[in-house]
Amino acid sequence: MSTTATGKFITSVWDEAPYDTGDGVPALAKADVKNTFEGTIVGEGTLTYLLVYPENYASFVGLQRITGTLDGKAGQFVLQTEGVVDGGPPTSTWFVVPGSGTGELVGLRGKGTVTAVDATTAEYTLDYDFTA
Repeated sequence: MSTTATGKFITSVWDEAPYDTGDGVPALAKADVKNTFEGTIVGEGTLTYLLVYPENYASFVGLQRITGTLDGKAGQFVLQTEGVVDGGPPTSTWFVVPGSGTGELVGLRGKGTVTAVDATTAEYTLDYDFTA
């Protein structure tokens, strides 16, 4: 039976730079990001996004290491994210990378969603449980 974590995170660093561009092709970029989590997850996230910018929208994938607590249990875990920005608020889905939990978070698994509230704040959900 899973538990649902909810809360928000605030982005304090967004360092983005293109790494592959050209005439008539979508630009590719990399962004290094720092997030501070509040709610069921409390802690810091270190995230790297890879982005592509076709006409009128963006698509992205990322890996984020969370260091802190999940419902009071301390450790680290990694979230894998994918999403789009297509004129509305950026939205994405994420899942816990299997085997990435440490400390009291060993065996963590789960998946959830992220929706941007504004340029620096997003709300999250994570439906999670622990393997036996």
